[in-house]
This record gives sequence, C-alpha cells and structure tokens, in this order.
Amino acid sequence: MGLFDDEYYGGSGRRRGFSETSPRRGRRRGAYGGYERRSGGAWTAAVSAVLASLLTVLLLVGLFTAVVLPRLNAAALGSASASGDPYDRIVQAAAAVRPSVVSIVNHRTAGDTSLENAALGSGVVFEKQGGKAYVITNQHVIAGAGQLEAVLTDGTRLKAKLLGSDIITDVAVLEIDGGKVKAVAQIGDSDRLDLGETVIALGNPLGLGDTLTSGIVSYPQRVMPVSLNEDGVYDWEQQVIQTDAAINEGNSGGALVDLDGRLIGINTMKIASAGVEGIGFAIPINQVMATADELLKSGKISRPYLGVYSLDLNNPYAPMAEDQVDELKLPSSIEKGVVVLESLGPAKDAGIRLNDVIVGFDNQSIDSTLMLRKYLYQRKHIGDKMKISYYREGKKNTVTVTLGERPEAGNQ
Repeated sequence: MGLFDDEYYGGSGRRRGFSETSPRRGRRRGAYGGYERRSGGAWTAAVSAVLASLLTVLLLVGLFTAVVLPRLNAAALGSASASGDPYDRIVQAAAAVRPSVVSIVNHRTAGDTSLENAALGSGVVFEKQGGKAYVITNQHVIAGAGQLEAVLTDGTRLKAKLLGSDIITDVAVLEIDGGKVKAVAQIGDSDRLDLGETVIALGNPLGLGDTLTSGIVSYPQRVMPVSLNEDGVYDWEQQVIQTDAAINEGNSGGALVDLDGRLIGINTMKIASAGVEGIGFAIPINQVMATADELLKSGKISRPYLGVYSLDLNNPYAPMAEDQVDELKLPSSIEKGVVVLESLGPAKDAGIRLNDVIVGFDNQSIDSTLMLRKYLYQRKHIGDKMKISYYREGKKNTVTVTLGERPEAGNQ
C-alpha cells in the first residue's frame, strides 16, 4: 500500500485515471524522460513566468531576513526576558534590594548595648545624601528607645538618630552615617499591585538578620482595624497589603519587594493566632513615602486636633454599663455617639466637658471615635472651624471649635 490510500493518489504517487499519453495532460515524455515542448512561444512564456516568480520569492525572502526576522527575534527575546524563571527573578530581586535592608536594634536603656536586652526590628535605606543615609522603619520598632542602632548586611553597626515618627501610620525615619551604606532601595508603586503577584520579604526575624521569604500578594488593599493605644479598642483603620510571605517578630520595618527589586511595602504586622498561617501585612509604600518625606522635612506629621479623649456610646468591644448610660440622661432615640471622657485644648476652650455626648459634626451624624478621627485627619486642617453637636444632661447643644495642631501624644 502506498502512503496515500485514496481515490486521488495511487501507490506510486501518480494520479489515477490518467496515462502518460493522455491528451488531457497536454504533453508527452521525451527521450530522456522529460517533456517535449508543444509550442516555442508557450515555453518562453512559461520560463519567463517561472523566473519572475523566482525573483519575487528571492526578494521576499531577503526582505523577511533583513527586516521581519530581526524584529521577531527581538520580540521573542524580550518576551523570554519578561517571562523568565520566577525563581531566577527572586534571586535577582533579592540581590538588588538586600544591601539596602538593615537590622534595627532598639536599646531600651541608654548605654546598654547588649543584644540580650534589646528589641529587634528591620529597616530600609530609602535615601542617601550629604554623607548621611535615611532609613524607614515602623514606629512601634523604635518606641521607647533609649538608643538605636542600624546593622548593615556586612555586620557593620551604626548609631541611628530618630528624625521623627508617626503613630497613626506606624512609620518612623532614622538617620545614619552613609559612608558605609552601599545601596538605596528603588521605590515602586504600591497602587499598581495585582492579586497573586509574587513578592519577597527581607528583614531581621527573631534576630536572624538578612533573612528572605517569598509569597504572593494575597490582597493588595486590605483595611484592618487598629488600636492606636493598644487598649483593645479599635480606634483607627490602616490600609495594608496582605501577603502570605512569612513575616515574623523582627520583620517589622523590613522590605516587601516585587520581582523587579522595587520596594512596594514596609512589613508591619501579622496575625499570630492558633489555626492562622500565612497572613501578614505591609504598609503600602505610596503611603509610607508620603509620611517619610514629611518626617524627613519637618520631623513630625501635622494634623488637626479637637482635644477630646472619648469612648463610643455603642462599642461592642468595650460596652458601657447600663448605669453609666443612664447617668448621661440621653433621649431614648440616641443610641450612637461619642462620650467625652476628657476635654483638652480647643474642645475645652469651646466649653465641651466630661460626659458630653457628641452626636454630630458639621451637620453630619457621628457613630464612633473612629469616624470622628477619620473626618478630622482626612477632611479638616489645622485652624479650620468645626461645628460640634452634643447632648448634656439630656439637652442638645451646638458649639463651634477652632481646631488646633495635634500634640505628639495627643488624642483626636
């Protein structure tokens, strides 16, 4: 049987149904097995057509080789580079950012430089100028410090000076001698992160400096409740990057980096609970840099200040006792608001006092301390006027407060 077993091709590869002398073929074999020309003019035309076709083919091949093929090769190389082995990209990204990541040693007692009595964290060099280098870390890493040190990847220990910190964003900026600092982190764009994007975390977990872990972006813009006073009452919300890259104690303040070696977050916390694994968080670098630039410039973050320490009237985490609520003498229709526990500064000057229940501001209702704080920090400025509605002894009152500047350890 031949290769083609059908009606069109026979076993010899010749077309069936036609003989070599068939008139339908229009030609016959010559003495040497070729075909004789039936007409000289037709033969010349056929040769010319063949030559023209051959020239056209050669021209097209030349154009393809000279123009199209190099572009295809370049595109293929670019595609291969962009979609290279992710493990190789992790190695390259780590090598790029690693020299800019430092370990932070918080000596709680000035003069005691032993590591045994120190709190440990991480930081990232984000700027270098005038012989100085500047490090981003978390505010909670440097809290209560008597003396601070930054340890480079080669083991060099440098004294660190706190330039400023902010408890709201949990960001702090340190200054160190830049003479031995060999690298500055490349800043990325945290607003462009994708769900599932590969990231790496570098830092000083459990004092094991120069440690790398990897994972993915589990959620690019997670909103987490935060207790600023660490009293168990959530009084702020922090937008964070959720990742399953391992983040442990000591990783705080370290780098979260994309596969291009760009800093896209500052590691800040994890959920440490039985049955929970792979849930860590980093502050998006776009937020961090906005705070760091202001701390670098002025040493503090200026925010408006009302001057009340408060408790939510209806807080499921810290509910008020019934007798305490009864003492406020509120109308039965009032179920939400903010109870003033202490009045200071602008609020005190405006006549607001203990056990006043704030229920509105600037003609808006208020449900919680968090809502009040977010409105102050996101919508108002130092020196702005703010209309406060509140109940005292069962009667509703309204007062206008001129907002001041929030003290370093002040309330809202």
